[in-house]
Amino acid sequence: MLDLTRLRADIPAYDNITGPTPIFLDSAGSSLPPRPVLDAVTGHLRREAEIGGYRAANERLDHLDSVKSAIGALINTAPSTIALSDSATRSWSDFFYAVPLAPGDRILISGADYASNAIAALQRAQTTGAVVEQIPSDDTGQLDVDALAAMIDERVKLVSLVHAPTNGGLLNPVAEATRVAHRVGALVLLDACQSIGQVRLDVAGLDVDALSATGRKWLRAPRGTGFLYVRPELAATMEPTRLDLHSAAWTGPHEYRLAADASRFEFWECDVAARLGLGAAVRYLLDLGPDTVYEAISANAERLRKNLAQIPDVAVRDLGDRHTGIVSFTIEGRIPVDIRDELLAQDITVTVSHRSSTLLDMSARRLDSVVRASPHCFVTADELDRFTEAIAVIATR
Repeated sequence: MLDLTRLRADIPAYDNITGPTPIFLDSAGSSLPPRPVLDAVTGHLRREAEIGGYRAANERLDHLDSVKSAIGALINTAPSTIALSDSATRSWSDFFYAVPLAPGDRILISGADYASNAIAALQRAQTTGAVVEQIPSDDTGQLDVDALAAMIDERVKLVSLVHAPTNGGLLNPVAEATRVAHRVGALVLLDACQSIGQVRLDVAGLDVDALSATGRKWLRAPRGTGFLYVRPELAATMEPTRLDLHSAAWTGPHEYRLAADASRFEFWECDVAARLGLGAAVRYLLDLGPDTVYEAISANAERLRKNLAQIPDVAVRDLGDRHTGIVSFTIEGRIPVDIRDELLAQDITVTVSHRSSTLLDMSARRLDSVVRASPHCFVTADELDRFTEAIAVIATR
């Protein structure tokens, strides 16, 4: 059981509140960092201002190394398989563009794939002669593993899977899909941007070849943080499209040597303060107990789904058999952006997911946009009920 009093005392947003507390339901966008994360970032920036960035970083080398150790503990892998970056998109792209492709090769994407991933796949298809194909969804809306098995062959070089889409509470069957892809030697790249920090992730159990993730969402780290996991044997063989003096060593006038592990996907220059904040966020989650946090997030989302489903003219839009902490919905006759703005005027934070972000899924369901509410473990039952009341009022106008 989580101590909500302690959790909220660790969040600066709840300091000195005299009236009703603000209701924050956007951890799927950019969550509220706990105080240890804030202290790690601002403390390092202050130190940089005192002695300069190089000296300040050198003082924290052990702490910087421990960031990968903390991530490894969270997703069950060795630190050497982790490359730190500035976003999930950068991590995803760094791996994807390093996968060799030739004319006739096939790239498979899911209906829930994110726009950045799909755009990259289409670009590479144009430049290499590969083709991009969509894996069908089943009757529940999740990825259809049987359909994937029927379409897989040796020409499939990469399967792009989204664990939890940005526009709803679906959780895809990753381990099952990965087993199918590996039958023909295809690589599996998992977008865990929306699942890291709210769903148990075990890269050994999922057996994916690579995984991209962000810090700013459910992990509650600063913006501008992310990481890439690469299977160890792949990390030692793949060559990124861009290198620097960190990802490789200049060994002769016409020679260089790649880093031996996943650090070949990193550059030397980075936001040191943000990375220290990422490490603090992951350790904070580990200290709380990840499974306890995940259970609280799931309970909050299920409470919200149940409450919203009882309001006339409100449609919960989440698909799949298994759900995450994202709750998507619409109100008959109301524009989601207007709903978001009406809630913001009441100090209630949600966001809107637009068709352009998940074009295949939203087009298939004839949705232009949905309201997205994503309650973290620190949101109280009272706040969820107040949010439901606010939606009920909006729905009657």
